[in-house]
Amino acid sequence: MKIRFVSFFLLAVCLFSVNGKALLYTKNTRPNVLADSLVTPVKILQNAQPSESDWIDSVFNGLSIDQKIGQLFMATTYSNKDEGHSQRIEKLINDYGIGGLIFIEAGNPVTQASMTNRYQALAKIPLLIGFDAEWGLGMRLPLVKDLPKQMTVGAVKDIRLAYRMGEEMAKQCHRVGVHVNFSPVVDVNSNAQNPIIGIRSFGENQQNVALKGMAYARGMQQNGIIACAKHFPGHGDTQTDSHHNLPVIAHGYDRLDAVELYPFRQLIADSVMSIITGHLLMPYYDNKAASISDKIVTKLLRDDLGFQGLIFTDALNMRGITKSTMPGQLDLLALQAGNDVLLMSENVPEAIKRIKEALASGQISQEVIDVHVRKILKAKYFAGLYHRPLIEINNILTDLNNEESKNLKQRIFENAATLVKNEGNILPFASDSSQYVSVAVGAVVGNEFQQKLSEFAPFLHYATANTSDEAYLNSLLALIDSTQTVVVSLHPSERSQTPRKNFGITKAEQDFITRLNAKTKVTLVVFGMPYSLKYFTEVPALLCAYENDPLMHQTAAQILFGTLPAKGRLPVSITEEFREGTGLDTDIGGRLNIGNPEDVGMSAIKLKAIDNVVNQAISQQVFPGCQVLVARKGQIILKKNYGGLTYNSPQESVQDHTLYDLASVTKVCATLQAVMLLYDQKQLDLNRKLVDYLPELKGTNKEEIVIKDVLLHQAGFVAYIPFWERTRKLNGFKEEFYRKAKNDTFALQVADNLWATPAIRDSVWKWIIKSPLINKRDKDGAYSFVYSDLGLMSLQKVIERITKQPLDVFVQNQFYKPLNLSRTGYTPLQKGLIAQNIAPTEEDRFFRMAPLRGTVQDQQAAMLGGVSGHAGLFSNASDLAVLMQMNLQMGFYGRKRFFSPSIIPYFAQKQGRNHRGLGWDKLPNDGESNYISAKVSPSSYGHSGYTGTMVWNDPEKELTFIFLSNRVYPSASNNKINTLKIRRKIQDLVYEAIK
Repeated sequence: MKIRFVSFFLLAVCLFSVNGKALLYTKNTRPNVLADSLVTPVKILQNAQPSESDWIDSVFNGLSIDQKIGQLFMATTYSNKDEGHSQRIEKLINDYGIGGLIFIEAGNPVTQASMTNRYQALAKIPLLIGFDAEWGLGMRLPLVKDLPKQMTVGAVKDIRLAYRMGEEMAKQCHRVGVHVNFSPVVDVNSNAQNPIIGIRSFGENQQNVALKGMAYARGMQQNGIIACAKHFPGHGDTQTDSHHNLPVIAHGYDRLDAVELYPFRQLIADSVMSIITGHLLMPYYDNKAASISDKIVTKLLRDDLGFQGLIFTDALNMRGITKSTMPGQLDLLALQAGNDVLLMSENVPEAIKRIKEALASGQISQEVIDVHVRKILKAKYFAGLYHRPLIEINNILTDLNNEESKNLKQRIFENAATLVKNEGNILPFASDSSQYVSVAVGAVVGNEFQQKLSEFAPFLHYATANTSDEAYLNSLLALIDSTQTVVVSLHPSERSQTPRKNFGITKAEQDFITRLNAKTKVTLVVFGMPYSLKYFTEVPALLCAYENDPLMHQTAAQILFGTLPAKGRLPVSITEEFREGTGLDTDIGGRLNIGNPEDVGMSAIKLKAIDNVVNQAISQQVFPGCQVLVARKGQIILKKNYGGLTYNSPQESVQDHTLYDLASVTKVCATLQAVMLLYDQKQLDLNRKLVDYLPELKGTNKEEIVIKDVLLHQAGFVAYIPFWERTRKLNGFKEEFYRKAKNDTFALQVADNLWATPAIRDSVWKWIIKSPLINKRDKDGAYSFVYSDLGLMSLQKVIERITKQPLDVFVQNQFYKPLNLSRTGYTPLQKGLIAQNIAPTEEDRFFRMAPLRGTVQDQQAAMLGGVSGHAGLFSNASDLAVLMQMNLQMGFYGRKRFFSPSIIPYFAQKQGRNHRGLGWDKLPNDGESNYISAKVSPSSYGHSGYTGTMVWNDPEKELTFIFLSNRVYPSASNNKINTLKIRRKIQDLVYEAIK
């Protein structure tokens, strides 16, 4: 059995540096020349018989002259045309034996795969299928999400991401039966007025273009797809579109050799398998177009640069090259120049006729044709066409639009977004900035970027999608004042981003931004071509975000608010000030950012097992849906939403913004945060008694209770007293406590249509004061551990007496607002959040006699208007991850210190006679818990909530785990989450994923 190597070992390699960029170079034409960080193990594919040489010989020897000529053609086909078109393609296959097909845009992946199967079944020799997918199949096919553009990748410093993009491209191509991807573009886009290359290029620096092109091509070829570098010998420095006219590149040898040819030379050395010759003039080499010039195709490309791979012409139907030729003549000229494959011929039968005539007259030899055919067969063997291919049609769309592809796209965007200017370190925004305003130019109000901005701060949003005339822009200008922090985002359409159309920015829009910037400091985000930045050089903060894509919208918003760092570098020069390579890094100040499991020492494959546990739990009606978040080493590496908000409304799916009633997680995310802060500020002494802060306890059974014992749940408080029963009568509610409608006297919301008087708070506090203590004591006579809500309700009173503020106001100002936790707080309905964004909890059949959605499930907290020390907080996984990360980082987050580094270790360690810390829960001494994994470290801490929630930090593993559900819907009697130990099982999987 023969062993085939898909890539080759490095031979004679020497390292040098250009402009500070490491680069490997070799004189040999075959070895790899990428930086060491990219080198991957050589793949060895063990193929059954036939061997490559046997198969090529067998096929070649069975071909007639006509069939050999047919192999030279890759004809144009569509997947959305009528049956007449399909029959014409079948005729080319049956009657002319064409060697391949290139699918052009339109159609969809399913129809393309079906058509490919149909055509492959007819072909005597399997067809080589080509596709122009520079940024994935989505470039040509609807229903497939785009991958990033090459200029976006050019802004990324991490070359491994270019390789991964090629790898993902290969997976997409395989899935629809494509063998050759006409990519990467390695033209050096040194001309900002280039109308045809632009975003298709990695940029203007030839070393950057070469490195990204090599990585991209290697990612494809090491995964079985033929890469194709284009457009030789270089289409970057032109102002002419070769689809319409023939561009001229008028440089001399030194410039062409150093710039235009440089990336091709490097990719040839790195074993790129194919190259497209461009329809362009380079007078230094020849007065004929490169694609039909033997001086360029044969002498320069084959002989001088040593390229032995497959050479494709550019499309032979482009007007820039076809204007002066007759049908079929161009194909013959291209073949005589040395091209192997004639791509997108205008007239295949006529071209074959002319080639046969040239063969008969001696204008071209049979030996030359044989060489071309053998090279084509070699490419087919590499593509696996030694067997009859068949594409599986089922699940194509699901396979193409997979989570890994989305994650890669997000990662590239995060590494590409480029902070070009940042006067006065405006970015990232401070958490206590003035009122925020956003103006989306070219988008609608509430677009994805504005939605993401609103997650960080309260914004007033405006947009110009429906009207951007001068009068409307003037009205916007009048609405914005100099005290506001203004974010302007540019959302040009893709078709408008040409030099002729000012890269999608109108003169009125330019003037508006200039005048707005004169009125107040503007932060400008460009979701388009970096060249448009030249109009806004006076704006103090400029972020180039390259693509008008929802994932880039999310990325840009996170960079503005410091949850992601700016990392990118301009791949092209804009002005003398903003040259290629410009880019400012930002310090996220300990903020969480998005990462991949592998980057923090975790297995993505093992984390996938969480899906099975959660989906099975939903099917067993443990809960309708949930949010799961895992962060490690400062990076969120898993954030997923499962199921719905209820069992009977599948259209209400769990979203990132969905809020959950946290129940007892309130104790650690509100009350305990306040206690730790006051302790750090020496305003609260844990060794003092409650009565020292609450003098009304003097003379009661609670006079001797020490605050530390309250936090440890060993102060003698009873676990729970149903105070709500005292506010009801046999057939309803007592009128001294409640009303069905809100008024000035009854303003505390208890349920949708139930409002309490503020005086009820005094009643509840009196009932707590008069409540009995437990009789259970330890051997030393001290009170035993009894988990109690009453103790935390008492601590709320202590906090409010010290701070002279309600608990909800204090934690909002001290924690949630500085941390930009826009979706965390008490009484969400009173803050304008709509119930549809909140997971419903219990169908209350005992107290409020109503479904609960947005009002707290806990009866005691509800009586108090939703604000209590033990329950009442609402939040989502993303916000809780930030709060818990601040705790994990010893009180530091976003360049702000919330409390001293010693506070968390002190409160989180075991302190008393039981297993708990001060306020924090910990793994029981016997390691048995229905919601805590036995794998957690001894230093770990967290808390659970009655509604099916959990937060957990593990300092030793640098790990945060968040789980939110509404297991109490529709009935709190559903306790499957504990009996089946769902939270523990999920947390077990998180620990098993740590390598």
